Amino acid sequence: MEKAFTEQDLAYIKARGNSLDKIQQQLHYFSNGISKMNLERSATKNDGILVFSKEEVQEIAAYFDKYKSKYEIEKFVPASGAATRMFQFLNEFLDRFNPETDTITSYVNKYNDANINVFVVGIRNFPFHAELKEKTKFLFPDYANYTSDRKIHAIIATLLTVDGLNFASKPKGILPFHKKGEAILTPIDEHVSEADFYTNANGEAKIHFTITEEFKKDFEAVLARYPHIKASFSYQDLTSDTIAVASDNKPFRLENGELFFRPGGHGALIDNLNHLTSDIIFVKNIDNVAQNEKKVLAAYKKMLGGVLLQTQYQVFNYLNLLQTDEVNQEKLDEIKSFAENKLNFLLPDEFAMFKKSYQKEYFIKLLNRPIRVCGMVKNEGEPGGGPFWVKDKKGRLTLQIVESSQIDLQNENQKLIFSNATHFNPVDIVCGVKDFKGNKFDLTKFVDPEAAFITEKTKLGKPIKAFELPGLWNGAMAKWSTIFVEVPLSTFNPVKTINDLLKPAHQPSELEK
Repeated sequence: MEKAFTEQDLAYIKARGNSLDKIQQQLHYFSNGISKMNLERSATKNDGILVFSKEEVQEIAAYFDKYKSKYEIEKFVPASGAATRMFQFLNEFLDRFNPETDTITSYVNKYNDANINVFVVGIRNFPFHAELKEKTKFLFPDYANYTSDRKIHAIIATLLTVDGLNFASKPKGILPFHKKGEAILTPIDEHVSEADFYTNANGEAKIHFTITEEFKKDFEAVLARYPHIKASFSYQDLTSDTIAVASDNKPFRLENGELFFRPGGHGALIDNLNHLTSDIIFVKNIDNVAQNEKKVLAAYKKMLGGVLLQTQYQVFNYLNLLQTDEVNQEKLDEIKSFAENKLNFLLPDEFAMFKKSYQKEYFIKLLNRPIRVCGMVKNEGEPGGGPFWVKDKKGRLTLQIVESSQIDLQNENQKLIFSNATHFNPVDIVCGVKDFKGNKFDLTKFVDPEAAFITEKTKLGKPIKAFELPGLWNGAMAKWSTIFVEVPLSTFNPVKTINDLLKPAHQPSELEK
């Protein structure tokens, strides 16, 4: 493989800290392709997804409250991405709209973009409206004499340009999302508020944010208001970047002749997660916050945590027992039932024929792995991955979170299974990352490298192929023990576009108006 690179290339790779072995593997996948996931069926209620009554939710949440003090708990929040996509339709508006000749109505009709109308009608309800209006008048001194259409153009220009608020170039975490009384709240503020349910005996809570180093001071400025929050930060390591290739699968080069590496996607964050030392780790995206129904959000967070603690307690008991000579066949059958019915590990038909000593070894290997409990919401047509039963190359079925990019959409059967999913993944996960002896698992050993995928991009006006690492909650956790639990749609309130901030979950409640 090294013959494919010059001495300068090898020096550059070494300076970046990238692994030659991993680069070789990526080039192999570019040339030979990556096997697609083989969906057996979607996970549904009582077939891979647990559904609890309100009374059961309360009981399990109470279990979490009772035993949480025995654990060090932390929240892991991926928060490094810029808010570019959140403002995409507004950026397109600035590129296309001529304030001298166009009107909002003509623009909407020409480009069939109803998003602009929603933005304009709701503009006073954004939490940053006052700041935006003041800044616009400063940047455009003749603003008062503008037509209404030109005023809208000036407002959007102020919102997005460097001389204005420059929101599209900032991470979502530091943007104003909510208004409560006179207070303007960012997603960071809301994640802090949400952390109340797992504070320790000293009233402290730990939150870890993955960010870009450029904005660390901005995150710290918000968090300085909360001395009880023990915040930590990490960055996506450059060594996790993946090599890009041209259409002929040869390494793509920049104008200066250098190899081109690009971020490998959120799957690279498994390394960041792996460095945390807490016992229990909640995972939730930075933009999935809400202004209202905090008690509901807390109850279901506790429920997910309670399911994990109950499951982990039983797993640890079985693993401790399996270290002894006190395991009879009745107990082995009990463990088998637990593995199949609680952890969704379907054992081979011939398992009953195995020797007792081998059954013990098999169960130790099967049970001694990280555990994740994942909330799943009913499918309302939102984009994203979902819960499925997946068949591996050996014919074994496991529960996995699968994205559309991981399956063969040209296969009508696979496409049908994917499109008929009853639930989807809101990224509402709680992780148990230590073994029954209290040692931290090396999470990188539970990644399925074959769950990576290849996407098509452009660079310097030329088509390239990019290698996406197995997603953090997809292939990066593929070999974990996995439990899916239904949670209400009210717990899922992502802000994918600026207009999402106009939805009820992000607006002040009637009591606060």
